[in-house]
Amino acid sequence: MAKEVFMPKLSSTMAVGTVLQWFKEEGDSVEVGEPLFEIMTDKINIEVESYEEGILLKRYYDVDDEAPVNAVVGYIGEAGEEVSDTPPEVVGRESGEDETMDSSPTRNDADSNSGVTAKEEIQEVVDNDRRVRATPAARRIAHENNVVLSMVSGSGPKGRVHELDVMTYVNGNKIFVTPLAEKIAKGNGVNLRQVTGTGPRGKIEKADVLAFVESQEARSSSNTHATGERVKLKGLRKAVADKMMDSVRTIPHVTLTSDVDMTKAMELRKALLPIIERQTGYRLSYTEIIMKTVAYVLENHPKVNASVVGDEIVMNNEVNIGLAVAVKNGLIVPSVKQANQKGLTELTETSKTLGAKARDNRLTPDEMRGSTFTISNLGMYAVDGFTPIINPPETAILGVGRIVEKPVVANGSVVILPMMVLSLSFDHRAIDGAPAAAFLTELKESLEDPYSLLV
Repeated sequence: MAKEVFMPKLSSTMAVGTVLQWFKEEGDSVEVGEPLFEIMTDKINIEVESYEEGILLKRYYDVDDEAPVNAVVGYIGEAGEEVSDTPPEVVGRESGEDETMDSSPTRNDADSNSGVTAKEEIQEVVDNDRRVRATPAARRIAHENNVVLSMVSGSGPKGRVHELDVMTYVNGNKIFVTPLAEKIAKGNGVNLRQVTGTGPRGKIEKADVLAFVESQEARSSSNTHATGERVKLKGLRKAVADKMMDSVRTIPHVTLTSDVDMTKAMELRKALLPIIERQTGYRLSYTEIIMKTVAYVLENHPKVNASVVGDEIVMNNEVNIGLAVAVKNGLIVPSVKQANQKGLTELTETSKTLGAKARDNRLTPDEMRGSTFTISNLGMYAVDGFTPIINPPETAILGVGRIVEKPVVANGSVVILPMMVLSLSFDHRAIDGAPAAAFLTELKESLEDPYSLLV
């Protein structure tokens, strides 16, 4: 009997996976444990191994295609077995329903250890919908449009789903258009998904299509002599874009800045650099010194080390520092676990190893999650300060600028000192200005006297 090959769910936030490459062609034999295909998840590439042996009978998705989690991407079975030319629909396995990691790419529901049948899974979705807080109108529209209410974000008190919430969800997946508007769009080669409807409940009308056509013609006229390459927003770039937009839309950012005298930090690095390099083979950088200092200070400011989950503030009992690493077409944030318990030698080795793995797309899912505070260091560029965007669900992120000599007034005299700008962005839902300022102040003082960290 042919066994399904599923798009695995590799993190709680993963909704879709992008197929990067197939290691097997249709008709090839497959062994248990063999790499079957490679996917791009939220922010990493990972090879998916086969949990079955047999012949790869069908591949439903090509390279660069996106598939939702738990979707059937292919079949493995015996030579000559017949399978459908189109993938089956994902029923009762909506994304976000299961928050645990399930990396098994193949499964036979009839033989599953859980014994859950498709009928029971559908009933589970129905039961979940009954528990969703929603208005009668919202339930009616959801029923009319075959929408699973548990997938709709409610805008009402305590997350209650309103009629507009369902329509917004529906409009994101289904186009409402008048027959005349559809005819005009077809005649002008217009993609209706690019048109904003002004009619009732966002319906696209004749005037909307004509306005879109006019705007496209005006843009084409103005760009007659200025054409350029267009690159589709996909893969890692799209994952980063979606996460940043979600952060900006949902989190009230406030950014505080402070100048830090790095004189003693530079002395510390100069003294420890050859020692750590002999022990690890890696050169101590200011990133590790800043990370060590941040981890130390976070222990005294638990709100800055917290996470916002739903309508709750979770006080994390570990200090895990996310380290923003620039890679081709995006940004990846591996997590340095329990950074407050590591010395500069271990921090140097860990951060350098994670950075190299991030650039080579070799990070494991565990190395990508669990951070409670993020550091984004642009000190290697001609950047003094910037406004970093919070990495949800964290409550704060630290931006680090370059070290540059500046004239500073000290004890009534102007002196030249190596100064560095720190930019702390924090979530104003969870942290007020004074506690954030207190954290930044202690961080500045600790960096200006880093030898206290070694005691």
